[in-house]
Amino acid sequence: MKQLVIATHNPDKAREISALLVDQGVEVLTLDAYPQVGHIVEDAETLEGNALLKAQAVARATGLPSLGDDTGLEVGYLNGDPGVYSSRYSGEHATYADNVAKLTREMKGVPERRRAARFRCVLAFVAPGRDPVTVEGICRGTILEKPRGNGGFGYDPLFLPLGYRQTLAEMEMSVKNTLSHRGRAMQNMLPHLKEYYK
Repeated sequence: MKQLVIATHNPDKAREISALLVDQGVEVLTLDAYPQVGHIVEDAETLEGNALLKAQAVARATGLPSLGDDTGLEVGYLNGDPGVYSSRYSGEHATYADNVAKLTREMKGVPERRRAARFRCVLAFVAPGRDPVTVEGICRGTILEKPRGNGGFGYDPLFLPLGYRQTLAEMEMSVKNTLSHRGRAMQNMLPHLKEYYK
C-alpha cells in the first residue's frame, strides 16, 4: 500500500486531507503513528517556510513521503494578521474558540466593506530522492460579526466565502473541499502526488 504521512497531529486537518485523497489509493498517516518525530517547532516567518520545515522533518524521521500544511487567515483590516500566527493568535496554547473570540473582538464595529479576508493554505511535499514541491490555495471571503455553524474548525464559523451564503462551518465537507483554501491547494498538489505514486 502506498503511504503518505501528513505532518500534523491535528485530526481536523488530517480528516480534510484524507477526504481529498480518497480516490488516490494512498494510505494517509499522521504524526500520531510516529511519536518518535516529536514536536516540530514552526519558527519560519512564512506559511511556505513552515509547511516545508514540517514536511522535511517528517520525511527525514520516517523515511516516507510527507505532506506539510501551513494555513493562515489574512485579514485586510488587520494588515494581513493573524497570518502565519493564525493557530496561536490568542496565545501559544489557544483553542479554536479563543482565536475566534479574539478575532471577533478585533473586528468589532468594522464596516462590512472593510471586512475582506482570505484563507491561504500552503502544502509542501517532500519525498526521498525528490526535490520538494510547494503549492498554495486561496479562498477569498468576508469576516462575519458573529460565528455561524458548528462544522469545520479554526476560523471557519467567522468566514463567509465570496459568492456563498454559508460559512465554511455551515457547509458539508464535500462542498467545503471544492472551494476551500486547502481543497484548492490539494487540487494543485494532486498532479505531483499522482506522478510520484504512479
